[in-house]
Amino acid sequence: MENKGGLTKALAITGTVLVWLPILLTILTSIIGTIYSRTLRFDFLMPAELFPVALAGALLLLWAARRVRSHGKLIGWGLGAAVLFLVGGQALAVVTGLASGAIEPAGWPLAVCLTSIALYSLAVIEIGIAGVLLVKKLYFPNHSSQP
Repeated sequence: MENKGGLTKALAITGTVLVWLPILLTILTSIIGTIYSRTLRFDFLMPAELFPVALAGALLLLWAARRVRSHGKLIGWGLGAAVLFLVGGQALAVVTGLASGAIEPAGWPLAVCLTSIALYSLAVIEIGIAGVLLVKKLYFPNHSSQP
């Protein structure tokens, strides 16, 4: 039996907000920094720096998804991908010497590390979208997005 009570809804909403927070703060600080400096400012590392917030949100979403038996795989795979890309990119930065500054930030090591950060951010966005879908299912169970 599906549990769509108040606790499940609170978990889903809180989790969704926490997952989106690193992405939204990155966008907000980029807009404000760009306006004040009149130069494009974008801290692409901010979502990775706020990983604990996204992780807490993803775990809450996973808990809510298990309670309602919906979107669990989507959230779980997204969380797995986010952790893999974040840890993999950081490990590569350490192994190649990018993290310590032993090598110049250029070439394939930099490209792979930046790609892993971008893929991590996309995985967090995917979890956020799954959270929105879960909240939608909880609040509008009979509303179908199919025509």
